[in-house]
Amino acid sequence: MRFLILSDIHGNSEALAAVLADCAGEYDEVLCCGDLVGYNPNPAEVVDWAQTNCRIVIRGNHDKVVAGLEGLDWFNDVAQTSALWSRRQLTPDQLTWLRDLQPGPVQQEAYTLFHGAPFDEDYYVLTPDDSRDCFGCLETEVSFFGHTHVQGGFFKRRLQVGRLTSVLRDGREQTIEIEPDSVFIVNPGSVGQPRDGDPRAAYALFSPEQRIVTLRRIQYPVETTCRKIRDAGLPEALALRLFRGQ
Repeated sequence: MRFLILSDIHGNSEALAAVLADCAGEYDEVLCCGDLVGYNPNPAEVVDWAQTNCRIVIRGNHDKVVAGLEGLDWFNDVAQTSALWSRRQLTPDQLTWLRDLQPGPVQQEAYTLFHGAPFDEDYYVLTPDDSRDCFGCLETEVSFFGHTHVQGGFFKRRLQVGRLTSVLRDGREQTIEIEPDSVFIVNPGSVGQPRDGDPRAAYALFSPEQRIVTLRRIQYPVETTCRKIRDAGLPEALALRLFRGQ
């Protein structure tokens, strides 16, 4: 079984289409670490695609807020505006489906999925120190998470905790070998709003049989998404950050 791992699509249908075209035929099932909606102009289309195509979708913090499960108070003004706008674009059935998404962690035989951290879906795991408390909560060799919009992750080998880096700006992919006696938590990066300085859409492929995770980046028509953001009346900052990958 081969898995396509996505996270933080955030209503960016152009980025999602580019990812799916880039890895066509290379996976059997799709897993998503959350945040289908928010920020970008096609939340309904992304939710519709996920309902049909994803085996497991973990609830993200934007999914939770757009579905009405949590208030807007801790979002900044731009995130609040986009969340309210996204809510208006979804049908009642889509909002119900979003509301019913399972929170992480979800453990399967070969992997675990969560959004922020296994103990708190809103927690940002950005540094090796942030990751230390995660490892004690996990029973699988490999886990996948999102929330930070930063591709890469962390590993623990004996008492050592190290960092997994993202794909280089002039590269297409990077391979992570799942070594014995180690635990890996991998962030595939954000499909729809990368924040690691690389504006290309990010994703990962996972082959448990080969014990390999492949991180990838792919260009997509950012200009189209930005035009749609402006046409929708969403904040200009959401368009500008897509060009910067920040």
